[in-house]
Amino acid sequence: MCVGDVVGRPGRTALRQALPDLAREHSLHCVIANVENAAGGSGLTAQLYEKFRRFGVDLMTLGDHIYRKAEVLPLLERSDRLVRPANFPREAIGREFAVFRPASGPTVAVVSIMGRLFMKPPADCPFHAVDRVLAALPRDVKIVVVDVHAEATSEKVAMGWHLDGRVSVVFGTHTHVPTADERVLPRGTAYISDLGMTGPHDSVLGRRTDRVTRFLMTGMPAPFDVATGDARLNGVIVRVDADTGRAGRIERVRVDATETEPGDD
Repeated sequence: MCVGDVVGRPGRTALRQALPDLAREHSLHCVIANVENAAGGSGLTAQLYEKFRRFGVDLMTLGDHIYRKAEVLPLLERSDRLVRPANFPREAIGREFAVFRPASGPTVAVVSIMGRLFMKPPADCPFHAVDRVLAALPRDVKIVVVDVHAEATSEKVAMGWHLDGRVSVVFGTHTHVPTADERVLPRGTAYISDLGMTGPHDSVLGRRTDRVTRFLMTGMPAPFDVATGDARLNGVIVRVDADTGRAGRIERVRVDATETEPGDD
C-alpha cells in the first residue's frame, strides 16, 4: 500500500485509524507513506517517525520539505526505513533508497525522486538519478517502488513511461489531489499521477481555507495553519508478483477518519 502525503495531526489520525483494518482486509505486505508534511504541515520529527513505525508504516519518503526540522538530520543518517529524493546533491544527508526485508515474504525497495519543474530547491535530473539508483539496488530485490514528488503532471507521467517494466510501482505525490489515472502500464508497472493527501480535506491542500484565501486575495503574508475538518486517508493498493516484480492490479483507496484529534499540528 502507498499512502499519500500525510498532513499534520489530522493526517496522522486518519492513518492510525485506517491502517489496521486495511492491513487485515487486504493482507498488506508493505506500507509506504510520504511523510514530509507530518509535523505541523511541513517536515518530520524523530518522534513522529517512531509513531509512523508503530502505526505500521514500513517505509517512508520525503520531498521538498525534507530539512524543515533540524532534528531530522540524525534520523536521516541512521534510519534504514526513510529516504530523501535521490536527485538531491550527493552531499545531502539521507539515503537514496531503502530496503524492507520482512521476516517472511518478498523484499521491497523504495526510491524517492523530486521533479524539477516549478519545484524548489533545484535538483539534478530525476531520470538520470533514478537510473543510477536502480543500478545500485541489491540484485535480490524484485519489488521496487518509486515516489515522484513533483508539481508537473507531465514530469510524473514521463517518469512512469521511463520506468515501465523496470519497477513495480510509480506513484506521484506533492500536489495533494488524488488523480483518477491509475493503471498498469504495458510492461507491468503500476502507475498513478498523484496519490492525494492523507489529511484534512476541508482545507486548501491541508491548510486553513481562510488563511490561504486571504493570502491569495491580498498578497499579505499569513500563517498557513493546518486545517482540521474532514480527515481522510488517500492512497493505492497494488498487487505485485513477488517473483517477477510485475504489478497485476492497482486500486485507489479512500478512508474517512471517524474522529479528529484536537489541535492544529
